Amino acid sequence: MKKVAGLAIVALALILISFKASFYNIDEVAGAIRTGNASQLSSFLDNRVDISLPDLSDTYSKSQAELIIRDFFSTNRVQNFQVKHKGENGGAEFCVGLLKTANGDFRTTLFMKMKGDKQLLQELRFQPVE
Repeated sequence: MKKVAGLAIVALALILISFKASFYNIDEVAGAIRTGNASQLSSFLDNRVDISLPDLSDTYSKSQAELIIRDFFSTNRVQNFQVKHKGENGGAEFCVGLLKTANGDFRTTLFMKMKGDKQLLQELRFQPVE
């Protein structure tokens, strides 16, 4: 009985640690967006990333995505980013927030998925708020 209880405690601890770690990454991504730091944000990008901006939308390599995000942040100087909603769906995590920039506000959607032992950003959308 002690072995079963011990295994249950270890399993629960591992589940809680992995759950906390996965939300930690979403929070780190939100922090990189909040500061307009494309270099920091790129550390969370998958090898291929779907990016949607007001004037372009496509799938890009990690290096292309970093350049596109850097250009977006330089054109739209970031003032703040507020997370409005985040959650999990089938092992993937998502976050919806409001990006405030010098040129207007953008509804921002992040989609992250586990790849190996890392949570990686696979989709990033900036939609103007009218």
